[in-house]
Amino acid sequence: MPTIKLLEHNGTAHELQLENGQNILHAALEEFVPGLDGDCGGAGACGTCHILVAPEWLDKLSPPDANEQGMLQMRPDRQDNSRLCCQINASDALDGFTAFLPQFQM
Repeated sequence: MPTIKLLEHNGTAHELQLENGQNILHAALEEFVPGLDGDCGGAGACGTCHILVAPEWLDKLSPPDANEQGMLQMRPDRQDNSRLCCQINASDALDGFTAFLPQFQM
């Protein structure tokens, strides 16, 4: 059961325990993490679950597919470490994963 950390722009930390296979968005919604809306229900079709992955975790994730890339391109605050958390599924390899919530989204 991996534990991940989501950090708000103001420094407030949210530690979440996920089941293997659960996506980060659904876990964040269950814990009422602010700034992650998931308007599309986690289908990767809206961009309202944008996170900034801590640099040390980027190479541990599969690269974003074309659909996720398209959604991220519509974000005015996109960065090189931007991802949609609905497209990241928990695994033991992600225990300790850390990401930041963009200020624009809060």
